[in-house]
Amino acid sequence: MLQIIAGVDIGGTSTKYGLVDNEGNVLYQGSVKTQFPDVNDYIDELENAIREGLESLTDTYELVGVGIGAPNGNYFKGTIEEAPNLPWSGVVPIGKLIEDRFGVPVALTNDANAAAIGEMVYGGAKGMKNFIVITLGTGLGSGLVSNGEMILGHQGFAGELGHQSIKTKGGRQCKCGQKGCLETYVSATGIKRTVYKLLADHHIDSELRNYSFVDLNAKIVADHAKQGDALAIEAFEYTGSILGAKLADAVVYTDPEAIFIMGGLAQAGELLFKPTIKALNDNSMAIFKDKVKVLPSKLDNQTAPIVGAASLIIQKMK
Repeated sequence: MLQIIAGVDIGGTSTKYGLVDNEGNVLYQGSVKTQFPDVNDYIDELENAIREGLESLTDTYELVGVGIGAPNGNYFKGTIEEAPNLPWSGVVPIGKLIEDRFGVPVALTNDANAAAIGEMVYGGAKGMKNFIVITLGTGLGSGLVSNGEMILGHQGFAGELGHQSIKTKGGRQCKCGQKGCLETYVSATGIKRTVYKLLADHHIDSELRNYSFVDLNAKIVADHAKQGDALAIEAFEYTGSILGAKLADAVVYTDPEAIFIMGGLAQAGELLFKPTIKALNDNSMAIFKDKVKVLPSKLDNQTAPIVGAASLIIQKMK
């Protein structure tokens, strides 16, 4: 009988879900909207979507668990707590709500931790005991693994590298309420803000002037950089220099073998990786310089959040 895990990635606008086998193959996937004011209506929608996927499978199957990656996900309690981009305030017992619907084990953690477990189970971190995963989407998420174990901390919220402070005064406003957080500079949204800052400060001729802030995205910036647009190239160099410097701080804490970077902004490849690696080594102690690999994720960018969430159940079963 085929063992199936449902992997769920809860985002601010939409929730991706999929059915994953023990080898990490995504057999079915889809999405539902997240923005239901009542969390129970959201659970109804998600349950119906997952059951529809299960009914589409041609092989005999057993659903063995549901893994969930979510902003501000608490692994110990199975709750989402004070997530600024989700419609439900306070502490939401999302794990219990889903367990009641399916009657199988549920594991929940923040989305970046799920990505890190996915990288360890199915991706480039197989066999590694010490590594960091950075996810670059709307914000910056991170998962830290030490001695083969996810670093969760006392409350289950450890590893929020995206909310390290870059500037204590005059920094960019972050949705968390603080100013100068790393993710306001290093993320898909952050690079858009950088482009507009550079456009305001310089008289560089750039095609990016033709885009509104709403229409601009990280892929457009990358495409123009690849075509030689000086301002787009500078935006990536600035972004990579900040990311590399803050990764040097993280290296001091965890002494990782490698740092994996995934997400939409990471699809820019060397435009991001080259300045990041340079800044990492420029800001590293001698004992760490040129010794930490910075690598793209080996998980498929589109299915990585689903596979990562599902891998939480693989870990729990082990």
